[in-house]
Amino acid sequence: MKTINDINFAGKKALIRVDFNVPLDKDFNITDDKRITAALPTLKKILNDGGAVILMSHLGRPKAGPTNAFSLSHIVAHLSDLLGITVQFADDCIGQQAIQKAATLKAGEVLLLENLRFYPEEEKGDVAFAEKLAQLGNVYVNDAFGTAHRAHASTAIIAQFFAGAKFSGYLMASEINNAEKVLNHPERPFTAIMGGAKVSDKILLIEKLLEKVDNLIIGGGMAYTFAKAQGGNIGNSLLETDKQALALQLVEKAKAKGVNLILPTDTVIADDFNNNANTNTVLTKNIPDGWMGLDIGAQTIANFNAVLANSKTILWNGPMGVFEMANFEHGTKAVAQAVVDATKTGAFSLIGGGDSAAAVAKFGMENEVSYVSTGGGALLEYMEGKELPGVKALND
Repeated sequence: MKTINDINFAGKKALIRVDFNVPLDKDFNITDDKRITAALPTLKKILNDGGAVILMSHLGRPKAGPTNAFSLSHIVAHLSDLLGITVQFADDCIGQQAIQKAATLKAGEVLLLENLRFYPEEEKGDVAFAEKLAQLGNVYVNDAFGTAHRAHASTAIIAQFFAGAKFSGYLMASEINNAEKVLNHPERPFTAIMGGAKVSDKILLIEKLLEKVDNLIIGGGMAYTFAKAQGGNIGNSLLETDKQALALQLVEKAKAKGVNLILPTDTVIADDFNNNANTNTVLTKNIPDGWMGLDIGAQTIANFNAVLANSKTILWNGPMGVFEMANFEHGTKAVAQAVVDATKTGAFSLIGGGDSAAAVAKFGMENEVSYVSTGGGALLEYMEGKELPGVKALND
């Protein structure tokens, strides 16, 4: 896969797929701009070469065509501030205005197109729509790893119109390089931490990791399906009833592979799903009826931390509890700190997007780990061994 280091953009018009799907508050202020700042090195390289930049992205999930709530116009001012230049805006991603503004764009200038998903053709991977987009630039760059697992018009289909002139941006290349480092070239011991609500969301990844890791830590809501399958009482905790047999199979597979599988031994429980509920700490397999597990307990934290302290490669995907509530964030925060501590002593740590990325950000630790992925679903699928359409399109 060629990267933007393989080309000088002087005199070129680079059509760049970015992931500017950022959260906005009710007044359309950006509440987290990480996805924008992550793309800045790619944009600056192209501008510094003497190229012009045409940006295309989606925002949210609009269902009924153009809607102000999902307009990328809301990010123009902030993007202009970050780049130190006035970013131009086209109120359509195709059509006459977009064509005209792209045609007159000069070296060093930036044009942002309106939300791609205002057209259903984007998500359908429509070839004719992709061709209209392709006419706006003469070089294609994909720097949107977070959408690389979707075969959409702007992420996969469009690349066919840029034979010999398609490149990955720095963010895309970095995401893939870091995922490859963890999956195929880990320094050992290699520990994966899997959390989140459901076993079913992570089955393929867990099975893949059992072929690769030395230690597999499981926490979060999915742990209660394992506890129930092993004969425990889990009260009102999260349970995927139909995945209990699978949980036992994964336990047996770990044994067969010689993988150290570490499950929670104690749990912080609550009598209601809210921050002010009554709480207690009990053994994970002895949760009373009417109570639910919302975080890992102190003994489990100690067990997990002991493993992490001796790890040289760490992959973390999914929180240990309901970290959004202050009374149930302790386990996730403690694991995050353990990952940070291991990183400081030489471990390579990859935080796998989504809730894990949100957690390290909440605790102010995102700059103390080796790499935080911007692509939750895309990273999961890549690590499951699936071919990502957005990556394949750059390689074809």
